[in-house]
Amino acid sequence: MFSKETYIHRRQVLKKAVGSGLIIFPGNEEVGMNYRDNIYHFRQDSSFLYYSGIDRPSLFLLIDVDANIEILFGNDLTIEQTVWTGPQESLNIAAEKSGISAVQPLSFAEAIIKKGVQQKKAIHFLPPYRSALTLKLSNWLEISPLSLAEKASVKLSKAIVAQRSYKTNEELAEIEKAIDITAAMHLKAIQTARPGMAEYEVAAQVESTATGLGGHLAFPTILTVNGQYLHNHAGGNILQHGQMVLCDCGAENNMHYAGDMTRTFPVSNTFTAQQKEIYNIVLQAEKTAITTLKPGTLFRDSHLVACKEILIGLKSLGLVKGDLDEAVATGAHTLFFQCGLGHMMGMDVHDMENIGEEYIGYTDTLKKSTEFGLKSLRLGKELEEGFVLTVEPGIYFIPELIDQWQAEKKFSEFINYDKVQAYRNFGGIRIEEDFLITKDSYRLLGKPLAKKAEDIESLRNY
Repeated sequence: MFSKETYIHRRQVLKKAVGSGLIIFPGNEEVGMNYRDNIYHFRQDSSFLYYSGIDRPSLFLLIDVDANIEILFGNDLTIEQTVWTGPQESLNIAAEKSGISAVQPLSFAEAIIKKGVQQKKAIHFLPPYRSALTLKLSNWLEISPLSLAEKASVKLSKAIVAQRSYKTNEELAEIEKAIDITAAMHLKAIQTARPGMAEYEVAAQVESTATGLGGHLAFPTILTVNGQYLHNHAGGNILQHGQMVLCDCGAENNMHYAGDMTRTFPVSNTFTAQQKEIYNIVLQAEKTAITTLKPGTLFRDSHLVACKEILIGLKSLGLVKGDLDEAVATGAHTLFFQCGLGHMMGMDVHDMENIGEEYIGYTDTLKKSTEFGLKSLRLGKELEEGFVLTVEPGIYFIPELIDQWQAEKKFSEFINYDKVQAYRNFGGIRIEEDFLITKDSYRLLGKPLAKKAEDIESLRNY
């Protein structure tokens, strides 16, 4: 936990922003994998953590803004539970560390919430993302489960985004710890992978590095020789000479802050000439996009800068033609770059995405596009000092997409399909790093990790 004062201040800011009513933060429950007692790794809800710092299951935080009362609902372990888990500090002690003065049994929460409903108080809650909580809130709030998301508090959502988007120095220290673990995970993959290994063998080394350094995975590891598919998790494919490995992984440290990086490297000691050409185009797109990072820049514009840079490189190889500004405007680049340039990052690897991209990545006036490619851009709004975000351009040659577009003659005025077909078995390349937006510019977070093709190759010397 951070200091008591940190959590008190966060709740004070939130209460002022929301203004009145009841704010409820349900903590997460333990969830069984295949039966009740065989549980998944417990992960607390990030907003509950942000405002309380208490990292244990089956809790509920209520903030009565009008009465200026904060109550933590939960139960201490029984002696039978202690037999299985060992002793745990009392909820009173946990609440004291968070600056919460009132602790009540978990069973009391339902009655208080239902009383608030009867009194027609404004009850502010976030869209639930787990089914058990959805059903519980549906009962307590007398709202259909299908309507809960649309009934969630816009005021609370915007207030939380307004706080969590701006990272404090103590948060940045935790984020950099997570990024450093993430960099070590990547280094392990680059140095370990060998022809004849299965993807899951390399992924095991990556994931053991995270846990060995005191972290957990921020998201399931993407590690594949089929990097053309954007979120292709580690499987049983055998690494072979001439292929590349795309590794997109991230650590979550013990304070639940995330890192998120991607590196692409050859299975052989060196990239082929063709692989290095595409790799350097992606690297140049990343470098060019990074130069745009500063307060006041629309991240959507940073994305479009990267898109054009990719087409500039591909035009030099003869894969595209014509006016490149027009090509980007029409979406021709999405044959090669189908996703967004990056996203906010913090306690969630896609920070606060459960609250809604319309709040975290966009504004009331800047709406998310519905077009292929741009609709996958999670962050489009103007950058501000204190934002933490990723930059991750890529080039992906997806055979199925190439064949469909060629059959339709889609964007044929910009795309030389005959030459693109020569790359149909190429795979994909992505490079990703994490940045802080500073007062005038940006700062790379964490210890630098090799990303030049030559530096990657030097780590592949086996």
